[in-house]
Amino acid sequence: MLTDAKCRNAVCPSDKKQARFADSGGMYLQISPAGSKRWFLKYRVGGKEKQLALGSYPTVSLTAARKAREAAKLQRSEGIDPVQVRQVEKLKASVGTGDTLTATASDWLERGKPNWSATHYVRESRNITKDLMPYLGKRNIASIKPIELLAVIQKVEARGALDVAHRVLITAHGVWCHAVATGRAERDITPDIKKALKPHIKENLPAIIDPAQLAGLLRASDAYIGGPIVRAALKLAPILFQRPGNLRTMRWVDLNLDAGLWTIPSEDMKRTKAEKINGQAHVVPLPRQAVEVLRDIQKITGNREYVFPGLRDWKKPMSEAAVSAALHAMGYKDIHTWHGYRATGRTILRQVLKYPKDVIEAQLAHTGQITHGGAYDRATHLDERESMLQVWADYLDKLARGADVIAFKAA
Repeated sequence: MLTDAKCRNAVCPSDKKQARFADSGGMYLQISPAGSKRWFLKYRVGGKEKQLALGSYPTVSLTAARKAREAAKLQRSEGIDPVQVRQVEKLKASVGTGDTLTATASDWLERGKPNWSATHYVRESRNITKDLMPYLGKRNIASIKPIELLAVIQKVEARGALDVAHRVLITAHGVWCHAVATGRAERDITPDIKKALKPHIKENLPAIIDPAQLAGLLRASDAYIGGPIVRAALKLAPILFQRPGNLRTMRWVDLNLDAGLWTIPSEDMKRTKAEKINGQAHVVPLPRQAVEVLRDIQKITGNREYVFPGLRDWKKPMSEAAVSAALHAMGYKDIHTWHGYRATGRTILRQVLKYPKDVIEAQLAHTGQITHGGAYDRATHLDERESMLQVWADYLDKLARGADVIAFKAA
């Protein structure tokens, strides 16, 4: 048995690489020729000898070392390997600091940010800072019970934001998975409450998909007496049926009117960050009617960056509310939306004009995703889309004039 005096006076003989002075229960003090002294506990697991470092003497006294030995022996009696416990603790320390929900969520956000689009990062941050942190932020994430998380998300439901509530749960799922992966929590509690939330059935945005009704909308758009910028957007929207965000941020630099092409950079498309970096630009053919609309508006906004600049600030693109307000003014509120032009084009081109689904999907920019082979689908069907869009633009002209309305048959 060691005493404090023996530990203090023990030295390593000059002819040895190290010296060991045993205490009891497998614990010993190891001394180097340079005089450093360290505590170790020797034990066996499955017949294999292992060593657990207990600290340096005199920082860790003989009494403290014995307490650490007893704690390790207790772990062994419970079937726990003390060395593995130590390794897990080191791993926890290396993956992030803090075990509160706020610390865990912040770590998760920062680790995910390089791979997320800016929009995705903002949405996840908002869900955390607005709906999770105010109520659970200071809590140790491992101590939070499913009923507590449910109560917080039900506060979002109480605002009538059922879609947001489900999004917050998805965000929480990401945070808890990160907590499990980094040793901050034993399990993900979010599946426990998923079925306790109010069901939210996502409704499609209102869209006209009947040719006769579309004819009325086109005539109303032609008769709209708003400003020339909004009028031009109303004319282009049904012809090209691109996402409102892409159409309203259309830039003159991305247009080649002589060639009849609009090239939307990959980074402007609705894609993940990796897809934005590695993806192809989305090339949109411009039929004759679209080029005419653009040449007309070029006389007004051609010296600006955006084809459709904002009313108050021409350095910024027009807001999505501009076209929506025009549709409302024409009497189409809850009947048709700006985004609804995509459903219009997709439905009528497929069911009435009988164009191939793949060609229509390419126009909608629903291609170009990563395939099972790991490469991007590069089948853009550009030539076919060029022909299709000219037929489509001509068809819209006929509808607006009240001619050749082909009866729509629901699928």
